[in-house]
Amino acid sequence: MIAVIVPAHNEADDIGRCLEAVNEAAVHPGLEGEPVVTVVALDACTDGTGGVCALHGAAAVALDARCVGVARAAAARHALDLGARWIASTDADTVVPADWLWKQVACGADAFCGVVDVAEWRDYPPAVREAFAGRELSCDGHRHIHGANLGLSAAAYEKVGGFPPLATGEDVALVRALECSRASIAWRARPVVFTSARRSSRAPQGFSSFLQALEREVLGTPAALPPAQALVR
Repeated sequence: MIAVIVPAHNEADDIGRCLEAVNEAAVHPGLEGEPVVTVVALDACTDGTGGVCALHGAAAVALDARCVGVARAAAARHALDLGARWIASTDADTVVPADWLWKQVACGADAFCGVVDVAEWRDYPPAVREAFAGRELSCDGHRHIHGANLGLSAAAYEKVGGFPPLATGEDVALVRALECSRASIAWRARPVVFTSARRSSRAPQGFSSFLQALEREVLGTPAALPPAQALVR
C-alpha cells in the first residue's frame, strides 16, 4: 500500500484541489492497482477542512500541535499503522500531476526529492518569478528539498525516526537524516508539483515566507532569505 500524507491547518479553501489531484494520481495505470490511502493531519483546524477531506475519501488524524513537523509525523504514523510501504508527502495548497505517485515509487531509491513550481503568481512582480526560476533549477541531481514533493520507503522513514517535531524545516531535517543513514535518494526534476504563491504562511519560514523574502531581495529591500530556504529551496 502507498500512502499520501498532507498536513493541514484551516485549508478548506485549497485542500479540495489537492485531494482531487492525489486521487487521480492514485489510479495511474503504472501503479497496477496498488491501494493508495491519503491521510490528512488536521492540525488545530477550526474551519471545514475535515469535511472536505471526507468528501474526497481521505482519512483524517486530528491534533492540536500547530506544528507542521508534528502534523506530518502524525499522518505518517497513521499511514504506517495501516501498512503503507511508501509514504509520499505533499501540501494542502499543492496540486500533483497524474504520474506523481508512480514516478516516486518507481524511482529506484529509498527516497525521492522533487521540485516545485508556482501555479499562479498572483501579485508578485515578474522579477520575482524570474529569480525563483533561476533558483529552482529543474534538472536531475538538484538539491532542493520540499515537503510538497517528497517520498520515501516506510523502512527508510522508520530507520531515521521520521519527521522531527519542528515548526519549519522538518522536511530538510528528514532528508539530512536520510543522507546520514546512507539511504539512496533520487533527486529528480520530474514530476513537478504546482504549489500556490499565497502570502498567508502556515509555517514560519515556509514556502510563502521564502517567496516574500525573495521579493524583498529582488526589490532591494534589506532582508535576508530564511537560512534553510536559501540553501535548499
